[in-house]
Amino acid sequence: MANEIHPTAIIDPGAELGDDLVVGPYALISASVKLGNGCVIHNNVTIDGPTEIGENNEFFSYASIGQRTQDLKYDGEPTYLKIGDGNTFREFCTVNRATSAGDATIIGSQGNFLAYTHIGHDCTIGDQVVFSNNATLGGHVEIGDHVILGGLTGIHQFCRIGAHAITGGFTKIVQDVPPYMVADGNPARTRAVNKVGLERRGFSEEARKSIKFAYRTLFREDRNVTEALEVLRSMEERTEEVKNIITFVERSERGLH
Repeated sequence: MANEIHPTAIIDPGAELGDDLVVGPYALISASVKLGNGCVIHNNVTIDGPTEIGENNEFFSYASIGQRTQDLKYDGEPTYLKIGDGNTFREFCTVNRATSAGDATIIGSQGNFLAYTHIGHDCTIGDQVVFSNNATLGGHVEIGDHVILGGLTGIHQFCRIGAHAITGGFTKIVQDVPPYMVADGNPARTRAVNKVGLERRGFSEEARKSIKFAYRTLFREDRNVTEALEVLRSMEERTEEVKNIITFVERSERGLH
């Protein structure tokens, strides 16, 4: 289908546009932007590049996508932003490109980014995430699939949030949060297993029990992380979920909440 572009929109000739696009009043699309089919760009959205955006993404008013990193080390090198398919970016979202030459900020597919969320340079975001209003990521943050960030969650640079984890509102994250867990507080603590989220996504009773055992081993018993990992590795029948937790913890450089 033909694109529907408002006459006040400003689109650089160097931008690559897909089909069936809607571009609203006063939107600005710069050179080196590639837009996939079916995207909707509402009024006053800015998309800068180099940025590659997949299909069926929607950007609401005043979102700022693909602007240069805010990292003071940046010196004009070519850096990138890559966005998958089917994401929604609500009003005033900001997403920055990477800092070092050739690097990219990467966002997966089917994410829902609510108003005023910020994704800093060099972040890697998984699929089907939900960032509630004002969730803020520093640089180099890693977010796994199906993560939910509560409103006003702030995440320090280089932290990691494992898949299927959730944070409470106003949570301050300065260390890693393992997969399947609930983190809450300022500073945060890993307080429980994300029981409701796991049930909604169809995790088996066996998987949920194994995650609960891993949670108790890591956070509720009198062991350090090394000792807890030894217990988890010694399990006769480790579920895939426990294997994921072990791998995540082994990779942690900032420690666990």
